Amino acid sequence: MSILETFTASMTRAGSHLAKALGSDTVIVPLVRMEGMIAAGGRNQSALNLARVEKLLDKAFAFEDAPAVAISINSPGGSPVQSRLICERIRALAEEKEKPVLVFCEDLAASGGYMIACAGDEIFADPASVVGSIGVISASFGFTGAMERLGVERRIKTAGESKVLSDPFSEETEAQKERMERLLEAVHKQFIALVKARRGDKLNDDLARFDGTIYTGEEAVEAGLIDGLGEARATLRERFGDKTRIKLLAPSRGGLLARFTASAVDVIEARTAWDRFSL
Repeated sequence: MSILETFTASMTRAGSHLAKALGSDTVIVPLVRMEGMIAAGGRNQSALNLARVEKLLDKAFAFEDAPAVAISINSPGGSPVQSRLICERIRALAEEKEKPVLVFCEDLAASGGYMIACAGDEIFADPASVVGSIGVISASFGFTGAMERLGVERRIKTAGESKVLSDPFSEETEAQKERMERLLEAVHKQFIALVKARRGDKLNDDLARFDGTIYTGEEAVEAGLIDGLGEARATLRERFGDKTRIKLLAPSRGGLLARFTASAVDVIEARTAWDRFSL
C-alpha cells in the first residue's frame, strides 16, 4: 500500500470514529462501479480487468464500519480469465474482511459480466436488465477468398504442428476446429461450475439454463440467477436505513490522449460485444 493510500485509509477510519463520537447514525457503503468489456490490459485503456479495479476493491473493503460492499456491473462480458480473477479477488476480500457483497446489475451483466456478479452474496437487477448468457464464444474472420482474388499468398512457418490455433489468412483445418471446440467446452464447464458453486440451491433447475440464454431481470429472479429487483441507492437505504450514503469508487477513464489513440480494432471489438445483446 502506498503512502497516499495508507493516509486515505487512516483518514477514513478517523472520520468514521469521529462520526460515532458525535452520535451520527449515517451509514457509508462503498460502491465499486465496473463497466465495459472485460479484457486484459494493453492498448484498450478502458477495458475492465483485475489490474484496473484491484486497488478500488482494496479501498472499498478498507471501510471498516461499512456494513457491506456494493458493486455495480454493466458489461457484455469478455475475457473469462479476467472475469474469474475479479470474481475471486472480490470473494477473497469479502472473506478476509468478513463483509457481505451486494451486486447490482445495470443494463447488462452477461457472460463474463455475470461471472463477476456471482461474487455477490446477493445479486439485484432492474426488471429490464439483461442477465445471464452463461456460455463461451470465440469469433474471428476468414480472409482466404479475398486474398485469393487479390493474388496474395499467405506464408506462415511454425515449429510444432499445433502452434497455430486460428489464422484468419489461412484455411481452417479440422484439427484446429477440434482444438478450439475443446478449449471452449473446457472454459464453459468452468463457468457452469462457478455459477453452481455460488448460486447453489437458489438456482431453479427448470428455468436456469447454461446454453448462453439471456434473461430479463424479472426472468432472472425466477430462474434463481439473481435474488431480487432493485437499484443500488434504494436497496441500500432499505437495507441499512434512510441515512445510508454511497461512496462511489470508479476506475479512471484515462487521459484524453489515451482515449484518442485507442486502437480502432479495440473499439470495434467492444462495440460488437455490446451489439450481441442489441444494446
